[in-house]
Amino acid sequence: MPITLDTPLALYSIPAIWYTAFYPVNAKFVSMLKTTGYDNLKPRANTGRVKELPFVDTKVAERYARLDGAHENGMENLPLWIGAILAGHIAGLSNRTMNIFSVAYITTRMLYNYVYINQSTIAQSNLRSGLYFFGLSMPLTLLIKSANKLRRIADQY
Repeated sequence: MPITLDTPLALYSIPAIWYTAFYPVNAKFVSMLKTTGYDNLKPRANTGRVKELPFVDTKVAERYARLDGAHENGMENLPLWIGAILAGHIAGLSNRTMNIFSVAYITTRMLYNYVYINQSTIAQSNLRSGLYFFGLSMPLTLLIKSANKLRRIADQY
């Protein structure tokens, strides 16, 4: 059977979005192992520790902070996405709708991470914020579509 927009694939977006949230902290970990060392006893203190090291370039420390920020933002948004996907399935939204939103959200989160991690200007930070709010509209739209569909079903009884 060929895979089309009508194939039920949206649940696969949950691990994909988790990966977009996990990637930045993993990239920071790998980079730290190669440059400053990684303190696994106090993993959340690593970025702050690196800022205090005199031989570490400020740009490297700032990049680590942005990698942390991208990771935290992804983890903060993950539950909303999971809820939206589950609500869409419970409400019976079409696979086409769910898949389009899933691909768009994954793409937006990847772009968001790229801009966040690499930003160095006000314009780039504004682009990051725009991508964030554009991405945020997707799970919220799925939740509203799901609520509307369930309300219409309930109104029939």
